[in-house]
Amino acid sequence: METDKKTTDWHDADILFSRTIKAGSRIYYIDVKQNRRSEMYLSITESKKLLSGSPDMPQVSYEKHKIFLFREDLEKFDEALHEAFNFINNEQVNAEEHQETEGAIKLDLDF
Repeated sequence: METDKKTTDWHDADILFSRTIKAGSRIYYIDVKQNRRSEMYLSITESKKLLSGSPDMPQVSYEKHKIFLFREDLEKFDEALHEAFNFINNEQVNAEEHQETEGAIKLDLDF
């Protein structure tokens, strides 16, 4: 699920573009920011909800990880992400086809 994040606070004034992606217990923030020298960069934040304490008195905390990508690195990062996405998609299809084939063989042997 993606949503737009509006910036109204003075401390968020450097965010030029933002998307929020909710995925289970994790939330990803993809922000385009601008530094004091007016250079834009990409900020990717993963926020994960952590529960600790006892079941009757749970304590909630959030673990955050950030990556900052500057303009000179965007093309390399984009290429690497596309390669990784393609690898995952191709391997997943191959694994699913392999499982279907194994299932078909197993069914044939059971008769």
